[in-house]
Amino acid sequence: MLGPLGLRIYDISVQIRPDMPVWPGSVAPRLERALSLARGDPANVSHLTLDVHTGTHVDAPLHSLVDGAGVDRLDLGDLIGICHVIHLLHVDPITADDLEGQALPRDLRRLLIRTVNSEQWTRRATRFITDFVALTADAARWIVDRGVRLVGVDYLSVQRFQDPTPETHLVLLRSGILLLEGANLAAVPPGTYELICLPLNLAGSEGAPARAILRALP
Repeated sequence: MLGPLGLRIYDISVQIRPDMPVWPGSVAPRLERALSLARGDPANVSHLTLDVHTGTHVDAPLHSLVDGAGVDRLDLGDLIGICHVIHLLHVDPITADDLEGQALPRDLRRLLIRTVNSEQWTRRATRFITDFVALTADAARWIVDRGVRLVGVDYLSVQRFQDPTPETHLVLLRSGILLLEGANLAAVPPGTYELICLPLNLAGSEGAPARAILRALP
């Protein structure tokens, strides 16, 4: 998609649909037509039911911290601005050494990591996979040490499913780093973009679905 000035826009949000993969124990999204013009109602009106961690979503510190901020208290400045996209297509899991090996700027503030996970979204998979690629705790500490404010991944968690503790989440969220999870980066080349990521303004919620785009820079 081309935006103003002919600059390319990448929609990295996955489509919310009833048969999409969701975290084990989560409810599948459900969109129901409550009022229908076809049935003689004055308008079409739908009801939506879903987990706040469905599809492309933002985790706020409250997700893992009792006294953490919810999505309604996030600084939108962390969710909008220059963002770097890297490809780690032959890595599993993502370690600090993998990140250190990338040519990333010292003033890195927003980082999105494209892995083989994105192929799950491209082929519209319906089954949740447990062997998705994610970050180790030492990768999380590398991100904290670099002063990053937002990190994004292309499956439903920054942390490996088989990890016995939530350390990766805790390392990031204790430092106030925002997590963009469930992005589809399959069509995005590595490089520098403008990220615009706006989670729903849900009062007191630890997370929220988001519409996220990357805009090419002039």
